Amino acid sequence: MRRQVINNRAYLWIFVTFVLLAGCDDQRILEKTGFIHSTSFDLLPDGKINYAISVPIANPEIKTSREFLSTVAKSSKEGRINLAKQTNLTLVSGQLRTALFGLSLAKKGIWDYMDTLMRDPTISEQAKIIVVNGDAKSLLERNYRSYPRTGRYIDRLIQKEAKGHAIPLTTIYTFVRDYYDDGIDPIVPIIKNAGETLAIDGIALFKDDKYVGKIKSEDALIFSFIYHSFKHGELSIDLKEEELQDSKTVMLSSLNSSKKVDVKHEESGQTKVIIHANVTASILEYVGELKLSDDASRRKLEREISDIITQRAERIIKYLQDKKTDSLGIGTYVRNSMTYSGWKETSWHDKYPNLNVQVKLNVRIKEYGFRH
Repeated sequence: MRRQVINNRAYLWIFVTFVLLAGCDDQRILEKTGFIHSTSFDLLPDGKINYAISVPIANPEIKTSREFLSTVAKSSKEGRINLAKQTNLTLVSGQLRTALFGLSLAKKGIWDYMDTLMRDPTISEQAKIIVVNGDAKSLLERNYRSYPRTGRYIDRLIQKEAKGHAIPLTTIYTFVRDYYDDGIDPIVPIIKNAGETLAIDGIALFKDDKYVGKIKSEDALIFSFIYHSFKHGELSIDLKEEELQDSKTVMLSSLNSSKKVDVKHEESGQTKVIIHANVTASILEYVGELKLSDDASRRKLEREISDIITQRAERIIKYLQDKKTDSLGIGTYVRNSMTYSGWKETSWHDKYPNLNVQVKLNVRIKEYGFRH
């Protein structure tokens, strides 16, 4: 019995020793590992890509907060091998948060690089996809004085703006999903360098995997009204530009938008799509002659705002049809209104540019303060 107790203790000490040794080994491995946070892809004139990565450095003995590496290669895989030769760290992709694509590459097509990201089992499907209006490497390499880690700055900026529905939150998963769906085309946020800071530059529109245009940042929330239902967000409208004599400007906040789509197949064989959007909002600021405490004046302002947003939404739809990109996913609604065989017989991408799409948008003011 005593011998068994001694043996058990011996086994216990051996186990503890292995755990401690393993812990030390893990610590040494961690110090030698470079966790890629952000990566960028740019197309060069000779057809090769400029591939770059940003790796955060947590060592207090090192002054810099990150290690930035770049290389020219024929593919991202070759680029990864080249970068591994430039650092004493073992590069891993498990912490990748953002993948930036320069505009030149986005115009040619990004699917080969998206496919590489998607097939890497260590990369999360929730990693964000972003287009840079300009050179992605230059933007990622740049040091912004108030934001020591540019990769983290980009990541948090996208999260904040997506929360306010100023841009979409596009991940590897959502891009690949929309790419394979025959009733919708992918959309991606687009950013640019603005000197001392970064700036949201709108919504990049894709036809399959190619960039074909963008929704300007000032129209991004209007796009959201006809893209999906959402809560929260702010919108400023310059009523003076619409030549309204009694109103100049209005700032809407606490936006709550609900969307519904009706598809009608007419006897003539034509298809009509009606996008209904009901928006409730609070007035944060209003400059004009109308007294919002008066019901009639308030209803008049609601009609004016509704008409302006409807016109802007219809211009967006016309722009999308001109670019032959179904960024709103109208095709998914048409497909759901038909039989499978009927949809397969429909040449949607030929039909979509001339489709009759109407917008019926109604704005209701729920709060307007106590000053009017």
